[in-house]
Amino acid sequence: MMPKALIETILQQYFLSPRGIHGLPHWARVLETGRTLARRTGARIEVVELFSVFHDARRLNDGWDREHGLRGADLASQFRGGLFHLSDNDFDLLYYACRDHTNGTIAGDITIQTCWDADRLDLGRVRIDLDRKYLCTEAARASAFMAWADRRSREGFVPDLIWEEWALRFENKK
Repeated sequence: MMPKALIETILQQYFLSPRGIHGLPHWARVLETGRTLARRTGARIEVVELFSVFHDARRLNDGWDREHGLRGADLASQFRGGLFHLSDNDFDLLYYACRDHTNGTIAGDITIQTCWDADRLDLGRVRIDLDRKYLCTEAARASAFMAWADRRSREGFVPDLIWEEWALRFENKK
């Protein structure tokens, strides 16, 4: 479960609409997709979960924002030790995954790959068709899994379990 204080603190400094294309519904789908992928890939689940909320947490706009991943990684650095705890190794994975998530890279540690796949599998929300060549793991490239993630993304689906965790925080930020 994602710490309540972490979501609240991220939302307090979030520049965009929490309902927007890079906001809470996107984070929730990335979280659920990442959890599902991590069970299949063996990725470090804590890193994947934290990636879901930090990777777009410091966007300045919903368009091209080249440095947003680095700013999200730096935000994670600020909150580490207070709002969440990770080993040095796991934090390095989180930092790298956030910093480089838009570079189109597919090679790397399985945890980083799982983070990137969880985010890329949600591109349907902005009407970008999924392309296997930009997915890192076999689990993400499975046709049925791609179809499942893409359908949810395009429909704007928000996972109930995650939404229940975040609903109050989201409603307070409207």
